[in-house]
Amino acid sequence: MLRDATTLPTEPQAVVETFLAALAAGDIETAGELLDEHVAWSNVGLPTIRGRARTMALLRPLGKPGRTFEVYLHAIAANGRTVLTDRTDAFELGRLRVQLWVNGHFDVHEGRIVMWRDSFDYLDTLRAIVRGLAGAVVAPLRPAAPQSPDVAPGRH
Repeated sequence: MLRDATTLPTEPQAVVETFLAALAAGDIETAGELLDEHVAWSNVGLPTIRGRARTMALLRPLGKPGRTFEVYLHAIAANGRTVLTDRTDAFELGRLRVQLWVNGHFDVHEGRIVMWRDSFDYLDTLRAIVRGLAGAVVAPLRPAAPQSPDVAPGRH
């Protein structure tokens, strides 16, 4: 279970949990408050997004009606200011649900995320998109949310 996003923590693991919970709740403003002004957001293999304003421009659609973002943490570990996550992320747009496994690396300084790097397998991502499209047409093929943190990330 992710931490409630009602208060802003400063301890690195709590910052990351609150950030992810805010994104999942569609509370983009709280998520933005946890990002450093000069944050670097990287999805490995894609261009790095630099700065809070640019990052927020890409995250803002998650808070719009008809769009859902879910996060299922399978594992989280902190070492100093570095926080690592093993999670399943799910995106919904109408009947389309795309669910994939993601490894996250966050660096937190003074209660703000200064670096956010997600990595994922592109073949798994392609498979998730195909399954999501099939599930939008044939309901039994729609990916289901993980039932517990012990369930392997991504494929459900």
